[in-house]
Amino acid sequence: MGERDDPGTIGRRVQRLRVERGLTQRQLAEPVYTPAYVSTLESGRVRPSDDALRHLSERLGVTFDELATGRSARLETELRLRLTEAQRTFAVGEAEAAAEQYAELLGEAEAHGLLGEQAAALLGLGECAVETGELVAGRQYFERAEACLAAAPLPARVPALRGRAVAHYLAGELRYAVYLLESALDELNRGGLHDPDALLLLYASVIGPYMDMGAHARAAQAAEFALALAPQSGDPALVARMHRSVARTLVAEGRLAEADASLAKAAELYRGLQIRTELANCHWMRGYVYAQDGQLERAEAELREALGMLTARRAALYSSQVAVELADVLHRRGESEEAAALLHGVLDDLSPERGAVHSAAAHRLLGIIAEDARRTEDAEEHYVRALSLLERAGAAGDLADLCRLLGDLLRRTGRVEAALDAYRTGLGHRTAPGTTTLGPAPAQPPL
Repeated sequence: MGERDDPGTIGRRVQRLRVERGLTQRQLAEPVYTPAYVSTLESGRVRPSDDALRHLSERLGVTFDELATGRSARLETELRLRLTEAQRTFAVGEAEAAAEQYAELLGEAEAHGLLGEQAAALLGLGECAVETGELVAGRQYFERAEACLAAAPLPARVPALRGRAVAHYLAGELRYAVYLLESALDELNRGGLHDPDALLLLYASVIGPYMDMGAHARAAQAAEFALALAPQSGDPALVARMHRSVARTLVAEGRLAEADASLAKAAELYRGLQIRTELANCHWMRGYVYAQDGQLERAEAELREALGMLTARRAALYSSQVAVELADVLHRRGESEEAAALLHGVLDDLSPERGAVHSAAAHRLLGIIAEDARRTEDAEEHYVRALSLLERAGAAGDLADLCRLLGDLLRRTGRVEAALDAYRTGLGHRTAPGTTTLGPAPAQPPL
């Protein structure tokens, strides 16, 4: 019947409940057992069988589990209800309040030895920490959640594993994030553990790191798998997240109308669920789509909406990413001073260990702005900083373009050999995108 307390603890519990109900040992024992057996049990000198515990729990008016473990079914139900309330608090944009609720629930779950509820609370704390930019704390929460679920099958551990991978990704550790996600995908597919929600979550999450590493073919394939799995998923939030991730690969392939349609589906689902961060991310991606299509006014409106929503949530890392996209649009519209101010604000909030890829994007754009203003030395400094950050993160997708920018600048200033070195570095990152940093692709799902 699973874990239960030791005989002494069970005996004391039986005695306490019997006295509270005003029963004698004979009344509790009859008609199946003797008063002497109850006395021996209450003193902790005998381990009661499952049949004995069922009899005693029925006479005492409690559940089998409550008598065997001290945990009432009502307590577990109430904890799950409060976990749902904490999830809703997080969904409507109050990450700090949700973290307080999850922390309280974690303490209660630990006190009663409820591993499933502990894992759920730790998962919630991890999501809150990542939301507010506390990546190290978030990763530690996800690791603890995985430890609580160590005995559970892999699909149950996937949300915590995915959270850990996202924390590494946002910190600029792209290769390790991909390794975690691909390893889980490979194990699920090779082991026949074809849980649609787990697979969908992993495929949607690996698209971003693939794109940043320049592995566009793998990103496109992950998007196709995610779209195929979506009808099998019963989680609307997961399906919405998938549509948002898939839109990024559609943009890269120039399929802007399809990307916009995917984002519209995601936004509709998120509005129904009131998940404000994800809804903000949809505005962000739509702004990106409009910018790629040259619709700069519409792009600015969407990105400002996203930035306002994320800033209100104190979602530091996500708001920094949107600020870089907005600055790019502002620069293209001739508002370079406002764009530069936004980018300097981003760099004040980030560090090489916390948002390296996004810091590099800010330096790259500041370099372009400086170059347009004929401040050559400033431009070169920003390009070199961006190059260092991208090389450290392994973001091959952006490195080639940055090397071209730096090479062009060096060539215009008469440093031909240095320019050639920059171009060669860029060409190295253009060769077979993704194959220089990734091993064999994981096993595929049986779609």
